[in-house]
Amino acid sequence: MTTTYTPPKVWTWDSESGGRFANINRPIAGATHEKELPIGKHPLQLYSLATPNGVKVTILLEELLALGKTDAEYDAYLINISEGDQFGSDFVAANPNSKIPAMMDHSTTPPTRIFESGAMMLYLAEKHDAFIPKDEPARAECLSWLFWQMAATPFLGGGFGHFYAYAPEKYEYPINRYAMEVKRQLDVLDRRLAEANYLAGDEYTIADMAVYPWYGKLITGEIYDAQEFLDVASYTNVKRWAQTIEGRPAVKRGERVNKAWGPEEERVPERHDASDLD
Repeated sequence: MTTTYTPPKVWTWDSESGGRFANINRPIAGATHEKELPIGKHPLQLYSLATPNGVKVTILLEELLALGKTDAEYDAYLINISEGDQFGSDFVAANPNSKIPAMMDHSTTPPTRIFESGAMMLYLAEKHDAFIPKDEPARAECLSWLFWQMAATPFLGGGFGHFYAYAPEKYEYPINRYAMEVKRQLDVLDRRLAEANYLAGDEYTIADMAVYPWYGKLITGEIYDAQEFLDVASYTNVKRWAQTIEGRPAVKRGERVNKAWGPEEERVPERHDASDLD
């Protein structure tokens, strides 16, 4: 940092600060406009975007369908966060935190809302009795890694990712601070995956599906373009695990849902039927 910042006695919001996402950040909650959410033909309605947090849920849904769980069929609608769709009245009713993803389960009366991607993973796994171990020690391990992801990733996304890739200027102190923490997290994963095929043990679970879109994609270079900077190749066990998951057909399908960028053939902005991905 080249200058010293002295915080004011009372902080006030400057809408011009914040870098790339300044236009959608604000210090208050609630809806900014009235907007209905569409409702498709399936009980499960997902409102999302193919960011790492959104992809976790679509990967799980596609994995459930690959198992033959037909009642996991779903409609997925695109929420364009750069245009403020997350502040529409119906979306805020589904997720008062105004973050993607949000889900409504219309198989219940009244419909059940689920927000926070980790809560969705647990809800869907329990509802469909899949991808969560029944053995108590393995179940505890699965849930521990699921919640590890929820707690750890803000340092990767909001910390390292913001200051390394999105901030209007690059500052040494925050990049160093968050790079150190991300490398520590990668080491945590690498040590665990040196002793087990997957995070919960020998079984592929929702913990792997939750961690992969962040840390697996960091290894493969699909987020933040920081492979060389973080020396991700040195985390050989994480790399092996990431490549294994990356090759799963359901993972490839889930990564395309609600995607609005990249090659045209990879984009599936809305998903209402398996044929949309075929």
